[in-house]
Amino acid sequence: MDNNQKHALARIRSNYGKFSDKEKKIADYVLYNPQNIIHNTINQVADELEIAESTVFRFCKRVGFKGYQAFKIALAAEIVTPMKDIHEKISDEDSVGSVSEKVFRSNIKTLEDTLQIVDGAVFQKATDAIIGANRVEFFGSGGSAVVALDAFHKFIRTGLQVNAHLESHMQLMSASQLTNQDVAVLISHSGSTKDMLDILQTLKAKGVITISITNFAKSPLTKEADISLYTVSEEIDFRSEAMSSRIAQLTIIDALYTNTMIAKKEDARKALQNMREAISLKRL
Repeated sequence: MDNNQKHALARIRSNYGKFSDKEKKIADYVLYNPQNIIHNTINQVADELEIAESTVFRFCKRVGFKGYQAFKIALAAEIVTPMKDIHEKISDEDSVGSVSEKVFRSNIKTLEDTLQIVDGAVFQKATDAIIGANRVEFFGSGGSAVVALDAFHKFIRTGLQVNAHLESHMQLMSASQLTNQDVAVLISHSGSTKDMLDILQTLKAKGVITISITNFAKSPLTKEADISLYTVSEEIDFRSEAMSSRIAQLTIIDALYTNTMIAKKEDARKALQNMREAISLKRL
């Protein structure tokens, strides 16, 4: 099975916001009852959902598979093998080395799954928006606030006017000063954090272009943001999915930064050189 025929659940999550009502009905069924797809025929699924078989078939094609059987095979491989082999449970009896290996494998799988749903056209749109902005501001709360700060640390090298605040009141105050010539990047694992949603409403009222980075396609943040980028992560014992998604969030930021630097060419090189010269004063 080639990479284009893998990651059925990830494809559904990432495209959820683009689905029709009937497609969302099928998507919800698959996400919450994947075992039923594996053990049922297309006719049984259609009957249970009270929709036409052709609708189920078109859904499978919509998410990148040749048909229901190919979708079923990919789904079976995804929920049986990877979850048992890679996301094996961590127990109190595990050695330090074993726990460490499982954490590494969890992060690797998060990056591989996220890579499978990367949409080059969306990254292009996000990069173009950032390059054309007068100002770029990064927002995040909790663990995502650290990612926002990392984004600021990277993008300050581009020569763009960038900023990031960690405190919620300062975030709202700063958001209120942005304009329709600016871009805001909102980072939230769940896409439903109240602080981020409050900031989003402030940004929307000012006409600011918004880019979201979340782990769930079906969330208030992705529904309202102008451009949406997604991570894919699973949860294992002693380790919330938000922890592994942070690795994917950081990688998305790295990809946006690198694309921005390449697009800005000489201006970016000059900005980076100026920063290196300034930082060199700190070295003995």
